[in-house]
Amino acid sequence: MLKLLRNNGINKLKSNLIRNYSTKQSIFQALDTFPKRHIGPNENEINEMLKTINTSKLSKKNPNSLEQLIEYTIPKDIRLNRELNIEENKVIGENQLLKDLKKIAEKNKVYRSFIGMGYYGTITPHVIQRNILENPGWYTPYTPYQAEISQGRLESLLNFQTMVSEFTGLPMSNASLLDEATAAAEAMQMCVNISKSKGPFAFLVDKYCHPQTIDTIKTRAEPKGIRIEVVDSKDFKFTEGVVGCIVQYPSSNGVISDYKEMADRAHQANALVVAATDLLSLALLKPPGEWGADIALGNSQRFGVPLGFGGPHAAFFSTKDKYARLLPGRIIGVSKDKQGNSAFRMALQTREQHIRREKATSNICTSQALLANMSAMYAVYHGQQGIKDIANAVHRKAIILAEGIKRMGYTVLDRPFFDTVLIITGDKTDMMIKELESRQINVRQYCSKSISISLDETVTSADISALLNGFSAHASKPLGLSSPEQLEKETSTISVITEEFTRQTPFLTHPIFNRYHSEHELLRYIHKLQKKDLGLTTAMIPLGSCTMKLNATTEMYPVSWPEFNSIHPFVPANQSLGYKEMFESISNMLCEVTGFDGCSLQPNAGSQGEYAGLMVIRSYLTSIGQSQRNVCLIPVSAHGTNPASAAMVGMKVVVVDCDTNGNIDVADLKAKAEKHKDTLAALMITYPSTHGVFEEGANDICDIIHANGGQVYMDGANMNAQVGLCRPGDIGADVCHLNLHKTFCIPHGGGGPGMGPICVKSHLAPFLPGHSVVKGVGGERAMSAVSAGPWGSSSILPITYVYLKLMGGQGLKKATQVAILNANYMASRLKDHYKILYTGSHGLVAHEFIIDLRMFKESAGIEAEDVAKRLQDMNFHGPTMSWPVPNTLMIEPTESESKYELDRLCDALILIREEIREIETGKADRKNNVLVNSPHTEKVIVADNWNYPYSRSKAAFPTPATVASKFWPTVGRIDNVHGDKNLVCSCPPLSDYQ
Repeated sequence: MLKLLRNNGINKLKSNLIRNYSTKQSIFQALDTFPKRHIGPNENEINEMLKTINTSKLSKKNPNSLEQLIEYTIPKDIRLNRELNIEENKVIGENQLLKDLKKIAEKNKVYRSFIGMGYYGTITPHVIQRNILENPGWYTPYTPYQAEISQGRLESLLNFQTMVSEFTGLPMSNASLLDEATAAAEAMQMCVNISKSKGPFAFLVDKYCHPQTIDTIKTRAEPKGIRIEVVDSKDFKFTEGVVGCIVQYPSSNGVISDYKEMADRAHQANALVVAATDLLSLALLKPPGEWGADIALGNSQRFGVPLGFGGPHAAFFSTKDKYARLLPGRIIGVSKDKQGNSAFRMALQTREQHIRREKATSNICTSQALLANMSAMYAVYHGQQGIKDIANAVHRKAIILAEGIKRMGYTVLDRPFFDTVLIITGDKTDMMIKELESRQINVRQYCSKSISISLDETVTSADISALLNGFSAHASKPLGLSSPEQLEKETSTISVITEEFTRQTPFLTHPIFNRYHSEHELLRYIHKLQKKDLGLTTAMIPLGSCTMKLNATTEMYPVSWPEFNSIHPFVPANQSLGYKEMFESISNMLCEVTGFDGCSLQPNAGSQGEYAGLMVIRSYLTSIGQSQRNVCLIPVSAHGTNPASAAMVGMKVVVVDCDTNGNIDVADLKAKAEKHKDTLAALMITYPSTHGVFEEGANDICDIIHANGGQVYMDGANMNAQVGLCRPGDIGADVCHLNLHKTFCIPHGGGGPGMGPICVKSHLAPFLPGHSVVKGVGGERAMSAVSAGPWGSSSILPITYVYLKLMGGQGLKKATQVAILNANYMASRLKDHYKILYTGSHGLVAHEFIIDLRMFKESAGIEAEDVAKRLQDMNFHGPTMSWPVPNTLMIEPTESESKYELDRLCDALILIREEIREIETGKADRKNNVLVNSPHTEKVIVADNWNYPYSRSKAAFPTPATVASKFWPTVGRIDNVHGDKNLVCSCPPLSDYQ
């Protein structure tokens, strides 16, 4: 039977799957061009799909063409009537583009950087680099909402949480945040949320915190009216209204301080204590939870994640159990499946923005899962002893360096330190900075009279010698013949971490961190987890509003280049000229795509883009004397992060109704805009709408807002339906954020990283976010930073650069046309089986569509979750479930999926409709059927007992594709309620893994 199925499939698809590579152009024209690789359907398939949609019934002009499809999908008054001007639409091959980008990358100078400030050199174990960072099985899955087919990365993220909790001495950890600075800002808000004070609120910040952290905290505090006091922690005064404080442990200048007395005073005043800390140092230092910290946070980057010119990196965040429900970000917990087996899931999801909207704990809707998994595997690989050895080596090297510098007559700050040495250089400071840079060494100018040097696990004897030789050039005493090895012997008895600071408690004690220390074992563990997860390597992931398109290998390739991933974010500007050129090119291309005038690459997530865009609007309104404008209109259909972001910037959310067709109720919008005309700040609109339709009159909606003094913020979540066909700036928007991890091919990484740059009109450009450390970032009147890194997650921006350059204007337009084609083709195939909930005026959808399942609850007892879980039995990740309309599925196929894959999903959904009909007609039991019992695991299928009223083959092999190749969910349907009632967010006993 298998042979017959295979032969039938080959005969059926043979003509469609053969692409036409013939060319009438010069034989020297590149043949490895990218659009034909990125776009799934070939020309034959496109023509077949157009015939199925049959737009010729609407008009005989250009019958059944892509142009006609777009004509009847996108309103005429907003369509772009020219080609995008990207690289003059030159045709370039993948190989040549990488050569060109390599030349740009080589303009970056990869010096030895000992700047610190939360960023350090690290050794990424090759087994982790090759098998996680560079492995599409790990970087192409989505956030693990469908837990049954996400058990691998859920386990790894639980390892991350366990690691963080044990290092910090605080039992409840999340699965990572965007960066250390934004984590600190989240901690401040969490202190406010926990506080019983009525306000006004104040938050104390130790002046020895990293400057980018202080800057980001100030940004977050200002619109919320939280008073920030930056002083020495010794001078903290916990007066009325102070909800908390933050200290750096060790401090930004390297000093280790005793904060216990301060923490006691804070708690006596009902204030919380936040410790921004360093994981590696905590292998030697007393955990923050043991000296009184209520929250600990920091950057896990030095656990095996490259510097990357500032990111992406996984921030960590831990707290006490009693604050679990106020913890920002994702939390991975342990529950059980239908068969009673232990299973992992995302816990406490009722805290999330799509449920709580403006009352959510945060607007954060993602994490840095891929990077958190790398750091977790770093801990798994090294274990407690390995991490201790690395920490001890770093610390001893710092002692050796300090001793060598002291012997040359310099004054070294005589305080306990871990990895950072502070040298008083006086009037020689500038001279020393230049001397070291001439030797290709970067250090931090801490102030006008001192230099700090932060060491890491990559430091060698040659590095120590180079540093000492640099200092000897201007020393008052000669170093003599002391080599690093000689200094090692002579300093062996020196200890600068006193007993009061020394860690006594063990960490990484779980068997997970003590089993996989050989490469073979870790390789097999990584592969075992990977096999449990469904990514784009297995099947399409048709999540509406998520744009799970191809993450091409050519796009990913430069991420591993040292010219991009081995540079500290705060190096002198002349060492990052390649990055500068790439940033300018990306910004120009994104402005061309969107129709805007200015761009900031700083926001490192879509949620951060929303926040930054609204903050820019707020800054502009203040500058023109309109600071009273604080009302934000948001349609009821909007993504939950929209109201959460508006609340973060101090705006009052006013909800706008939608009509029966799912469009914005223009009359209601106009009435509310006029009602609040004196206080209207902005409208947040998603276009096409979250219902998957290009609404008519979008430009009129923008005019209404502008006429009443407001600005228009366009959420770029659905930009994949606009590129090359229409532009937010032309429609009338003033600012738009772009999800580079959707439209512009940065992979979702199983829940991060992402990027959310904003593009703005000229009047908003002066207010684009700046940076406290790196000058020249942002606009002329730049607001303060929204992220730790000046350009966000810089090292993944080559992905977007390569995509834009390879596609060119024509390729981008074709991709968008095909994205819309694919959605309409699927809608056409499914419309006789399911109700397509919303369509445009011509019966067409945009790049995604919603199928209505609400009637099946009454007719068959079936809900959207049942259909989504049943799709897992058919080798699919389910579409977006019950959003934006409860008990529906929203499907977005993207342009990268072939007709074969689209048909496979359509066939699966049609088969499921027949299975629902069997329940409706009484052929299948209403409470014991193949849908409500899905997904079916291999363990269930091969069990001796089979107590179901349908066959094993119907359960597990319902389609030809599952017969040919089966992806098995590794757990049955998970009990979400049990997981939340019995919250366990660290590694369970080893027996649960077996």
